[in-house]
Amino acid sequence: MSEVPERRALVSGAGIAGSATAYWLARHGWRVTVVEPAPDLRPGGQAVDFKGEVQLRVLERAGVLERLRELRTGSSDGVILDRAGRPRATVPAAFTAGDLEVLRGDLARVLHDAAAAQGCEYVFGDSVAAVRETPKTVQATFRGGRSEAYDIAVGADGIHSAVRRLAFGPERDFVRFLGYHYALADLPEEALPAPPEGSGGAERLWYNEPGLLVSTGGPKAPAFFVFASPEPLPHGPGGAERRRRALLDACAGAGWRVPEIAEAVRTAGDPHVDTISRVRMSRYTRGRFALVGDAAYGNTLGGFGSGLAVVGAYLLAGELTAAAGDHRAAFAGYDRRMHAYAKVARSGNAGRFLAPRTRAGIRARDALFRLGPLRRALMSTTDGFADGIALPDYAPPARR
Repeated sequence: MSEVPERRALVSGAGIAGSATAYWLARHGWRVTVVEPAPDLRPGGQAVDFKGEVQLRVLERAGVLERLRELRTGSSDGVILDRAGRPRATVPAAFTAGDLEVLRGDLARVLHDAAAAQGCEYVFGDSVAAVRETPKTVQATFRGGRSEAYDIAVGADGIHSAVRRLAFGPERDFVRFLGYHYALADLPEEALPAPPEGSGGAERLWYNEPGLLVSTGGPKAPAFFVFASPEPLPHGPGGAERRRRALLDACAGAGWRVPEIAEAVRTAGDPHVDTISRVRMSRYTRGRFALVGDAAYGNTLGGFGSGLAVVGAYLLAGELTAAAGDHRAAFAGYDRRMHAYAKVARSGNAGRFLAPRTRAGIRARDALFRLGPLRRALMSTTDGFADGIALPDYAPPARR
């Protein structure tokens, strides 16, 4: 293996995409700084999943697969209920949990620890305020005042990416609102309905009205909502009450136990509410900047976010090694490989599937789960997307 000089990388975001990118860059000899606005890693959160051999192989090569298997959630089937709380259809655990399901917070911690063990520096409670590209570096200034030069800067900071805004352009140029919002509420156990008779003890309960899904139980979240909306709600810290009001308005008049659940939301802490949106970009790189994860190929609730993020991180770092650190050649290779693999994120709208806008649409969706051939076709389609790439075997260079 040939020796290469140390290069410096800035990664914005300490979530799944950020820590996976930091790990692989450090593994390939880069000196990495990760900056994260939150004061620490976010614990818990809803469950995320991985599908197919490709995604599991990347986790195995990172040395974290067995640890994640130890932390996997106990997935069970879900049940769709009618207005009176009677079972209508069963949602197979494999549909929501993939081949490996873990809590987002557990996954972020495992990847963070792997990156930190490789020597990555984490800066919590700060964020990128400005960037300036020179012929040889990216000069980044943090909101806390720190200013340093890096060879490359990576935006792994989610669908509302600050790096994408600073280096590529405003969010409206790349993010399309798909007509729905999702919400996560941390409700007390006594506010959650028990599974009804005839549900087989399923933990996850789904209930629909046109343009609304209310789901409780299971590792995805104690209470999970999807609701149609004519326009996107503001996602900044100042719009929390408006987002709560929109969620409660969407639940008004619904059947089953929704009135009780909505009352629990009214008195609980602020729910997390965000848009269901899709990122569309022809390239994930520009100059010395690259995007990984939802910042580049996000499709909210599309079911592939975590898998795309870890594969994208692996490819970005590997292409930089294959190109001997030449970011122009490496970024071209990353764009080409990842754009083909991430095609699943450029179509589809989970909001339409989870919360159809008509009763006829709800009945048609339920039929997919009731009828065996349709259910098998749905599952095989998602598996095909997950394995739709030949994974290169990048050899990390020798360390100095």
